[in-house]
Amino acid sequence: MRERRDIGAAEVEMSLIIAVILPARIDSLSRGLALVVECATAAGFPPQRVMEIELAVEEALANICLYAYPNGSGEVEVRCTQDERRHLSIELIDAGIPFDMLARPAPDFTVDAAQRQIGGLGIPLIRALMDNATYHREGARNILRLTALLPL
Repeated sequence: MRERRDIGAAEVEMSLIIAVILPARIDSLSRGLALVVECATAAGFPPQRVMEIELAVEEALANICLYAYPNGSGEVEVRCTQDERRHLSIELIDAGIPFDMLARPAPDFTVDAAQRQIGGLGIPLIRALMDNATYHREGARNILRLTALLPL
C-alpha cells in the first residue's frame, strides 16, 4: 500500500511496510519490538543500528503501555514506513491521554544523580538514538513518529 504525505512544499511517497495494533500492555512489548526489528532489518540497517532503533522504540512504547491509559486499558498501533528518501519511520499511535513526551524539559544533568527526580531519562535517550522524533495530536490520537535515516 502506498500513500502520499505532504511535507512542506514537497510531496514524498511513503510505502507502508507493516503495522500492528496491540493491547497497550507491557507484555505486548515483545510483539511490537519484533515488528520494528523486522522492518529495520528489511530496510537494510546494520545490526548495531537496528539495536539502537529497537531501544528507542522500546522506551517510547513502554511509556505508552504504562501511562497512556491511567483509567483502563487501550491499544497502541506500531506502524513502520519507509520513504524514497531512505527514512524509516516508526509511528506509535494511541488514543490515551494527550501527552507530548518531546515537550518535556530535559533532565538537569548538573544535579547529582541521587538528588535528581526519578525518571525522564528516556526522552534524551530517544532523541540521541533517532535521527528525528516528532509528536502531534490528531483528533483523539497521540502520534509519536521516530525516524532513522538509512546509511549510504
